[in-house]
Amino acid sequence: MVSKTVEDVLFPGIDVRVEGVNDSSGILVVEAVSTARPGRCPNCRKQARRVHSTYQRTLDERPLGSHRVVVQLRVRRYFCDRSSCSRTTFVEQVPGLSERYRRSSTGLADWLRSIAIELGGRPAARLCRRLRLTAGRTRLLRLLAAPAVPDRAPRVLGVDEFAFRKGCTYGTVLVDVEAGRVVDVLPDRTSETFAAWLKDHPGAEIICRDRATAYTKAVREAAPNALEVADRWHLLQNVSAAVEKTCHQHRDCLRKRAEEESAAEVAEVPEVTPMLLPPTELPRTQIIERTRHRYEDIHRLLEKRWTISAIARRLNLDRKTVRRFRDTNLDQLLASARDRRPNGVLEPFKAYLNARFTEAQGQVSGTRLFLEIQARGYRGSCQVVRKHLAALRAGTSEPVRADIPSPRKITSWIMRPRETLTDSQNERLLQVRLACPDITRACDLARAFADLVRHQRGYLLLEWTRQAEQDASKSMKGFAGFLRQDLDAVTAGLTLPWSSGVVERHVNRVKTLKRAMYGRASFGLLRTRILTQPSMPLQRASGGEEG
Repeated sequence: MVSKTVEDVLFPGIDVRVEGVNDSSGILVVEAVSTARPGRCPNCRKQARRVHSTYQRTLDERPLGSHRVVVQLRVRRYFCDRSSCSRTTFVEQVPGLSERYRRSSTGLADWLRSIAIELGGRPAARLCRRLRLTAGRTRLLRLLAAPAVPDRAPRVLGVDEFAFRKGCTYGTVLVDVEAGRVVDVLPDRTSETFAAWLKDHPGAEIICRDRATAYTKAVREAAPNALEVADRWHLLQNVSAAVEKTCHQHRDCLRKRAEEESAAEVAEVPEVTPMLLPPTELPRTQIIERTRHRYEDIHRLLEKRWTISAIARRLNLDRKTVRRFRDTNLDQLLASARDRRPNGVLEPFKAYLNARFTEAQGQVSGTRLFLEIQARGYRGSCQVVRKHLAALRAGTSEPVRADIPSPRKITSWIMRPRETLTDSQNERLLQVRLACPDITRACDLARAFADLVRHQRGYLLLEWTRQAEQDASKSMKGFAGFLRQDLDAVTAGLTLPWSSGVVERHVNRVKTLKRAMYGRASFGLLRTRILTQPSMPLQRASGGEEG
């Protein structure tokens, strides 16, 4: 068995000689002397030959078991014999143990730096106290220094934005897609800042981005020879939004077909003498009242010739909301607000209750109807049934709405692969397609586009764009027009294996770091933590879609 000296245990590979070890009140004090060769002048790099004097430094070292370790290191001060050098003397540094102006060893500084990178300020300070390390949050943050950014950009560069404060201020993260690591972080998302970075760091041959116009402008200005690649996941998200908007615009078609089917079913029932119910009014729900008041406030300010922007600032609304209330009739707004109410447990049974109420000329017991619908699957309370009957007698009940799927649900059926849909979902989607030819066309175009994306058939993109511009809904035509404006980048995105999946993962990591810092950190500190924290492992070198 090879015997080891104290130096081999405490300072492996470091040129020091241990002269004594003392235990004082739980603190292990190690007296050591430097045995390294004469150092070089930090200014002129000339090796020293003459010793000026010696003195003792006190360094904090990593703890040993439950003991705090302090190193009392005796080092030498040397003369610089070069007459042209401005430095007369200098102190030697022991490699692996000491650094200039630092009262902790190199190993302890590396520990503290790693803790600060992972946890930040206060959380790192709390962990240090548990580990018997003397370090406050300010000292830990001073250890963080952003690594130098390479002079040249990576061959495949990914760019995307992230929010410092959502809806207000944004930054830009730049990622080496091949290596899967962050290259740099920019303080905003303007084209001028990104263009300046590209000019200072040439070398990008492929740039993966979303369809943000600022980044496109910067690439064309600062790196015109680089190949732009549009992100496939964002393209699928954009076509989904176009399909959902089409479904929103044609909900009347779905409602009309559902009402026709309901009327056909009612026609098959034996005719009964109808009961004249009181005129139906919209119930005074919170969303209905809010819509009324908002409509009145907006139109009152419009009569005073206020602009849309001024009204939005006064009422704390979005400009699109103000414009919609200005251009839409109140009845349509109220109907839309009523449709946004979620279906309750009684909704599927209201048609039956209304028919029984009419058949009995209003003389029917709520308990009896409760038992009847309970036998048909109702799981609510009797009180809900009684409240509905009271509303029928007072004429304030809502009309029975047709059971039509929401635009988002229809969009999910369309965008998912056909083999993943159940028989029920396929049947409902077929009913939607039969109800509206515009939704049918949007469905066919969206599925064809998703097939281009999933199988990377970029050579068919131009033909798809022509078909969408000819006979599609307004939303799908708009999406096709946007694709034509960015045709080269989209074609590259549907042809090449590169995409922004790696960038999106780093954006999520940035969000996690930002939340861990509770929004109080400066841009410099956030940038340092992003660049110094180890990157996440890649699933594949070429990146991939998110979602």
